[in-house]
Amino acid sequence: MSAAIPMHWIAVGSLEDIPPLGGRYVETDKGQIALLRNETDEVFAVENRCPHRGGPLSEGYVSGRIVFCPLHNWQIDLTKGEALPPDVGCVKTYPVKIESGQIFLSLTDTK
Repeated sequence: MSAAIPMHWIAVGSLEDIPPLGGRYVETDKGQIALLRNETDEVFAVENRCPHRGGPLSEGYVSGRIVFCPLHNWQIDLTKGEALPPDVGCVKTYPVKIESGQIFLSLTDTK
């Protein structure tokens, strides 16, 4: 049985910094991370690079728990980071939490 890896959280802005049904990105030690907000104010964090042609996912349209890549409309599941069929590919996802309207991101490798 392995011990849980503690998460280190970094503040990356407020919920109001991210447009509803859209996103923005932050520069991190792991590269650009897209922060995406859906219609119920859930926030997701994924690599800011579509697995197809590298499109900036932070510029995509968010619906539910899916982001549509702005270049070729690929759909990426924001909970798993996987492209929806018939497309194939994935992006890394990162844990996010919101406390008092502030967004915190963890870059801790949990695998």
